[in-house]
Amino acid sequence: QVHLVESGGGLVQAGGSLRLSCTAFGRTSERHGMGWFRQAPGKEREFVAAINWSGTNTIYADSAKGRFTISRDNAKKTVYLRMNNLKPEDTAVYYCAADYTRERASVALSAYDYWGQGTQVTVSS
Repeated sequence: QVHLVESGGGLVQAGGSLRLSCTAFGRTSERHGMGWFRQAPGKEREFVAAINWSGTNTIYADSAKGRFTISRDNAKKTVYLRMNNLKPEDTAVYYCAADYTRERASVALSAYDYWGQGTQVTVSS
């Protein structure tokens, strides 16, 4: 079993930055891909970014390209999402997820085995 804990969300003005963190507890020694997703009120959960086990491959949603950076520190069992130039439309609950079936970065929600509880990001205009 794996338990994911996100932190770093909050309220920020448009144009500001936040760094989200997600730390894994439990069955963490196996290689796994990690991803960030978000869900705004009344909308479906959507892909934001993903990273493979070694950190050498990353994937971004079009909305995140050029503004968000995903990274990971396997020694700390933590994955990060640095978000710059935030916009009101980035307001959502952000979730991290772990894919213990594959080492690669994955876009699909169905690829992920474990999910965090989410952290709220609110961007004011």
